[in-house]
Amino acid sequence: MAKGEKKRALRGRAGRMKGGRGSGRASTGQVRLWGRHPVEAALKNPERRHRKLWATREGIASLDGELPADFPIEYADVADLARLVARDAPHQGLVLECDALEDRFLDEVADGDPARPIVVLDQVTDPHNVGAILRSAAAFNAAAIVTQDRHAPPESGTLAKSASGALEIVPWVRVVNLARALDELAEAGYWRIGLAGEATATLAETMPTGPLAIVLGAEGEGMRHNIAGHCDALARLPISSDIESLNVSNAAAIALYAAATR
Repeated sequence: MAKGEKKRALRGRAGRMKGGRGSGRASTGQVRLWGRHPVEAALKNPERRHRKLWATREGIASLDGELPADFPIEYADVADLARLVARDAPHQGLVLECDALEDRFLDEVADGDPARPIVVLDQVTDPHNVGAILRSAAAFNAAAIVTQDRHAPPESGTLAKSASGALEIVPWVRVVNLARALDELAEAGYWRIGLAGEATATLAETMPTGPLAIVLGAEGEGMRHNIAGHCDALARLPISSDIESLNVSNAAAIALYAAATR
């Protein structure tokens, strides 16, 4: 196929993409990732099934390592790639379509290692926040994050970009019933601390020496009452009274640091 024909074909597919130009949506059951760190991490993840890579030659050159000789690549220019992702997404010359990761289960990750906390998120729906929490979880060697299968964002290019490769590293467990999952963590020996601004004790005062589950609620609403009731303790971060609260991803990063340095 001639270079010009390939470019027209790419534009044709992008134009027919569900959601219109720049939606960034992949086919059903698949995920479209963009940017060097998310794409590189997905390519290195043996648990990912890759479908196709659209890239500039500069984008390919920026990757760490060589792609297999038969890897499905279509070279494109920057304008073509912009049609495959969300508007103004920083694709850095790389767009990868792949299958979503296989489901993970709580008993696979709750191994009781006190050095590896589990992060439980109660209805945190912003993909930027969940991605940032995944990044902190990877940085501080957390065992997993746990969310509901509903009221949580799906895998997406936006979330993966915020996670900067951590989506491929940190197991993400989706459960039907978050309260039941907290009960299962308690049975596995985890001390469950819910972060709540109204708590009287600080995180340092409630931190155990054994296995730890850190529970965080959505911004604004915080943890639901039922989820707070399934925690062994509620704790606050000792922030200044001049600031009402922290972004949930910032709070998660601080709590994970505290767990790593106890």
